[in-house]
Amino acid sequence: MTLETLVNDYKAKTSRSRQMYEEALRVMPGGNSRTTTFFDPYPFYITRGAGARIWDADGAERLDFNGNYTSLILSMEVVRFANSGTEATMNAVRAARAFTGRAKLAKFEGAYHGTHDWVLVSVSPDPAKSGSRKRPKPVASSGGVPDTVLKHTVVLPWNDAEACVKILEKQGRDIAALIVDPLMANAGLLVPQEGFLQRLREVTERLGIVLIFDEVISFRVSQGGAQGRFGIRPDLTTLGKIIGGGLAVGAFGGRAEVMNYYDPRGGKGRISHGGTFNANPVTMAGGVATMQELTPEAYARLDALGDRLRAGVKRILSKSKQPGQVTGLGSLFWIHWTKKRLSDYRSSRPADTERPLRTFMGLLNDGVLLTQRGLGCCSLAMTDVDVDRFLEAFGRVVEKEA
Repeated sequence: MTLETLVNDYKAKTSRSRQMYEEALRVMPGGNSRTTTFFDPYPFYITRGAGARIWDADGAERLDFNGNYTSLILSMEVVRFANSGTEATMNAVRAARAFTGRAKLAKFEGAYHGTHDWVLVSVSPDPAKSGSRKRPKPVASSGGVPDTVLKHTVVLPWNDAEACVKILEKQGRDIAALIVDPLMANAGLLVPQEGFLQRLREVTERLGIVLIFDEVISFRVSQGGAQGRFGIRPDLTTLGKIIGGGLAVGAFGGRAEVMNYYDPRGGKGRISHGGTFNANPVTMAGGVATMQELTPEAYARLDALGDRLRAGVKRILSKSKQPGQVTGLGSLFWIHWTKKRLSDYRSSRPADTERPLRTFMGLLNDGVLLTQRGLGCCSLAMTDVDVDRFLEAFGRVVEKEA
């Protein structure tokens, strides 16, 4: 089925959302306040939700495997709270620079860490403009990112320990921090190869580089996040989404000697950290309630739902003989439209660049919400029946592509 047909089907079902979108255009750029939720021809408007289901302005019911981009799922020595994952990573990077006295930041090609200038580099770059796979070139991921940011950013290839060590050893004296999403959620949930994170921990410790784990998304895979699941202890950790129970939140923390640069009682070189709504009582209450629900039994149930969904997707793709595969861990999953061996950002790019969007629109029209790129998550509001409903819809979407 063509994308045009899918879009026309969507338009026919969402006349009220289209009207609301046109109204929003009058007061907001693009009619929205969050780029990641926008898609052509216009996003639908959610009027209510219950459990794992949402209803739009036209009354259509959808099963929600988007989970507000994984924020809904119903360790540190020193911590501070903020209002978003972006603020958390921004402040963690600043702490690392203050602690080390160095200026450069290392990150991985294809990784997303928020919307401040220092991390808006090589998030989803064109490989033709990004240099070699083993030594990626920093590429601005947004207008408004100054050239000086690129000069202070070192980009690494995911799952290539030898290449990473060489780059870090060469520039280590200038690198304040290496920020890592241990699941590479933006690039397709590419689980680290055996020993990869351990090598990063070893080389950063040896070179005096602050290792930051961005667990804004990966925290949902266990009570101790990905670091607990993989047995790695970073210097700093950034959190968001889940720990607010769906409310606006961010947090960053870790080694006391690094975090103590935020102690206002200190003298020269201390860091100022403002924020009118930092640690506001409503968000903290929502976070506490969420954390109390995330028991070992709850994580086991989430793992089971994720395993059931990924196994079902594999069966459907195998039967269809179409070029697809699924990755993920715990409650997270990502559907890829390529047969290539997945190891890093470049290998995860789909052969048919339109296929993820056709899948998204096909599922949307069948009453299931995913993300435009293929990322999805299970929640504690779901049951095996909901997962099977997803698989039935996915099977129909795949069949139409045959």
